[in-house]
Amino acid sequence: MKISKSHPRYESLIYRHRLVIGMKKGYVTQSGLIAHGRGEAFDYLIGERTIPEALEAEKAAVALLLLSKDPVISVNGNTATICPKELVDLAKAVGAKIEVNLYYRTLKREKLIERILKKNGALVVYGVGRNASRKVPKLDSERAKVDPLGIWSADTVMVPLEDGDRVEALVAMGKKVIAIDLNPISRTSQKASVSIVDNAVRAIPNMIKLAGDLRRMDDLALQNILDAYDNKETLEDIIRTMRQNII
Repeated sequence: MKISKSHPRYESLIYRHRLVIGMKKGYVTQSGLIAHGRGEAFDYLIGERTIPEALEAEKAAVALLLLSKDPVISVNGNTATICPKELVDLAKAVGAKIEVNLYYRTLKREKLIERILKKNGALVVYGVGRNASRKVPKLDSERAKVDPLGIWSADTVMVPLEDGDRVEALVAMGKKVIAIDLNPISRTSQKASVSIVDNAVRAIPNMIKLAGDLRRMDDLALQNILDAYDNKETLEDIIRTMRQNII
C-alpha cells in the first residue's frame, strides 16, 4: 500500500498499515486493531500532540525509571509493531529490562515479538516461553504469566497500551506502574502510579530525550521531580483539556 506524504493523516495511516501487516504476520491480534482505533479517538481530543500535562508525566516517569533498582518495560503486539526501536532505546537509556507480555498469549506470538525486539537492538528479551513461569496474584488472564527475572522481581513496570486489571494487580504487588494510555478515565490511567496520556509513538521518543538530560541529575534531584508530580491532579487537568477541545 502506497500512502502519499501529502495526506493530512499520513503518519496515522502509516501506523495503521503497520498494525494490519502485524496482524497478517501473526504478532498483532484483531482486538489490537480495535484498541488502536479507540486510542486514536482519544488522541483527537488532545489535538494529536503532546500536551504540557503529558510531558510532565513523561518527565516524572523517566525520573521514576532512573530511580528504580529493577525497572521493566512490558511489550505487547501493538507496541512491538509501532515503536520497537524506540522501546529498546528507552530501555537502554534508563537501564530497564524488556519483557513480552500478551493477553492472547501463544509461543508463536512471543517468539515473533522477541525477534522484532532483537532486530531492533534488544540483547535479552524476558517473558518468552517457559521463562514466564510465575503468575501475578489475583489475575486470571494469560497476562498473569511473567518472568521471575523480569516483571515478577521488578520494582517499577512500564506498561504501554495496557489492561487495567493487570495494572491493579501489579500495584497490589507493591510495584510502581507507569502507564501510557490515551484514555485518562480508564482504569489503567486511574490506577497507575504515573499515567502518560499521550500516543506511544510520541511519548516514548519524548522519554528518550528526557532520559538524556535527567541521567545527569543525582537521585535527590530526580526524587524532587517525582515528588512534585501529582497523578490525580494531572489526569483531572487533561480531562478538562479534552472537554475544552470538544466545545
